[in-house]
Order: sequence, then C-alpha cells, then structure tokens
Amino acid sequence: MNAHLQQLHRYPFEKLRELFAGATPVADQPALSLGLGEPQYPPPDFIAETLASHLSGLSKYPLTNGLLALRQAITDWLSKRYQLTDNSLDPEQHVLPVNGTREALFAIAQAIVDSSQSPVVAMTNPFYQIYEGAAILSGAAPYYLNTPRQTAYLPDFDSVPAAVWQRCQLIYICSPNNPTGSVIQCEHYSKLLNLADQYDFVIASDECYSEIYQDEDNPPIGLLQAAHQMGNTGFDHCIVFNSLSKRSSVPGLRSGFVAGNADIIQQFYRYRTYHGCAMPLPIQYASIAAWQDEQHVIDNRKRYRQTINDVYAVLNPVLSVDKPDGGFFLWPQTPMADTTFARELYINCNITVLPGQYLSRKSEGVDPGQNRVRLALVHSHHQCLTAAHHIRDFISNS
Repeated sequence: MNAHLQQLHRYPFEKLRELFAGATPVADQPALSLGLGEPQYPPPDFIAETLASHLSGLSKYPLTNGLLALRQAITDWLSKRYQLTDNSLDPEQHVLPVNGTREALFAIAQAIVDSSQSPVVAMTNPFYQIYEGAAILSGAAPYYLNTPRQTAYLPDFDSVPAAVWQRCQLIYICSPNNPTGSVIQCEHYSKLLNLADQYDFVIASDECYSEIYQDEDNPPIGLLQAAHQMGNTGFDHCIVFNSLSKRSSVPGLRSGFVAGNADIIQQFYRYRTYHGCAMPLPIQYASIAAWQDEQHVIDNRKRYRQTINDVYAVLNPVLSVDKPDGGFFLWPQTPMADTTFARELYINCNITVLPGQYLSRKSEGVDPGQNRVRLALVHSHHQCLTAAHHIRDFISNS
C-alpha cells in the first residue's frame, strides 16, 4: 500500500460521526445539517431537461478534453465574468472540463509535484481537506498559512520564509474562502503572482464560490483576471477551478472545469488521459446550458444574500461572527470548545454544525479553527432562520 496513506488525517465528517456517537438529539425538533456545504435550492428545470434530452450520449465514450462546445461555453463565461476581453483564452488550449472540482483539485497535485525534490505544497489554514490530502499523497509536505481574524482571514504571504517558497511547487488558495468567506483582493493576487515568478511554483485557485457574494456590483476578482491586469496574458503559473455545484445548485451533476496556462493545461490533460475521468456526454450538454444562463445564478445569489443577512442579524448579538464577503458559510467563534458546542447543539436542537478544528491544523503555535464552527446556510431561508433562532436560544440558555 502507498505509505503516504498512513499520513492522512481522518476526514472531517468521519470525526463528526465519532463526536456524535452515543448522543441522542431531542425528538421534538426536525434534524437540520448546517455542517455540509451542499446546496439545497432546486436547480433550474432546463438543466435536467437538457440532460434528459441527451441520454443517447450514454452509448458513446466521451473524450478527456470534452466537447469543443462545452469548452467554448466555459471560455465565453470566463472571458465575460473576468473581463478578459482580448481573446486571451482559447478553448483549445486553456480549458478542460472535469467531473466536479474536488477530483481535479486532488489530481493537480499528483500531476505537478515532483516528489524527488523535497517539495512543499502550501495552503491557507483553515482549508478544504482535499488540499492537504492531495499534498500528502503526492509526496509533498503541507505548509499551512494561517488566516486569522486579525488579517481579515487572508494569508500573509510576507510571513512565509524564503526557504519555504524555494521548496514550494504548488499553493492552494480559495476565494471566496471555505470556510471564512474572505475574498482575496487584487494586491494579494499580485504579490502571490510575483512570488510565483520568483520561485517558480503553480497557483491553484479554487473559485467554486465565486458566484455567491454580497455586493451585486462588485463580484470577487479571480486569479486569471488579476494576472491579466498585470500583463500576464499567458497566465503563467496560474490554474483556476470552478464548478456548477454552488453556482447552479447541482452538486450531484459533478460538473466543473480547470482553466489557465496552456502548458499546465496540456500536462494536466496528459495526466487525465490516463486517469480516466472524462465527463459523460449528457452532463456536458447540460453543463453548456448552465454556463450560458445567468438569470438563475442571479436569482440564486439573491436568495443566499437574504439568508446570510437575516441569519447574521439573529446570531450577531450572541456570537462573535463576521458577515462573509462571499460564499454561503458563517464562521463564528463559539462560547465554549468548538467540539463541545457542536455536540451540545446537536443534542439540544438537532442541528449539525462542523467544528472549526476539523478544518484546520495547528501552525506557528496557533490553530485558527479552534473555538469556531462552520455553518453552511444552504437550506431554505425559513429553515436557516429557524435554525438561527434555535442556536441563539441555545447560547442564551447555556
């Protein structure tokens, strides 16, 4: 067996099941999970209709690089969304469809990391657990960049020693961030891109929450947009990941893409040809329809915005919590240990939240996830608001 498997931490939801072992929730409250970031809003009907109308495609093997029409739809969306107006993206060179970004975020480390060079894979802390697992199984040492409240939940790239950057081959960033909701600004991208030029590492930008944000007139900037503004029109060192899961409320469709530097995409395509993970044709056609429609995304964003603002208004008087700039998570401090809070809330209210320490590691003597929990506001407005009132009452009575 691969010896690196023994280095993997238990997955957060495995830890959560162990935390709840032997606990019996109250019987008079319906169960509600705010622990899993799985959108529960109904997806637009046209996605399922398009999927169903192309089921004949199940009789054909799909190509690794997908339909040109899908890559064109993704390229058109990226160019419009991130103001890449000079045809700097080519669907033949810069884009690959993937079966959800989770598998691609994992696979990119396996394709990029040279384990013979004592590599480091850096990531913000707390983080999506796939980043750490991908680093470990690629033979790299994870390096955790703390993102505490004092830095507005953003990484301080200046604090990283030069010796770490010299070994760094890949860095994972996430904006809007899971779980903090922070949004990386242009100056942070510029600093990171300059470091990538200096030390020759790849920036893997997880932008799966890019279409859920507070200010309708100011969508979060992306890595390709920042690179383009700096004159890096070849997107050197850049690869971004996005999907329809959050944008279109279709996590079960498993449809996303990677886009960026043509050389990186070409090598990743070579890897994926052997990996065997081409997207089925019916899903490709449904994805084309989804990427070409924005109205359902606007409607989706309005629902999330209302829910986030209303839940925040209920919890802010009793919890130390910041309103996120993007994404659908709240990341409050807890009045007791995060694991105790999660277990007691489950017992007393039948509400599941995820302890923050399950999403972080102790680094530089600090665990930025300790005494925090992640609340995923993915259910209906009524369900989330009802849960918020129960959480408020639970805290007030504790």
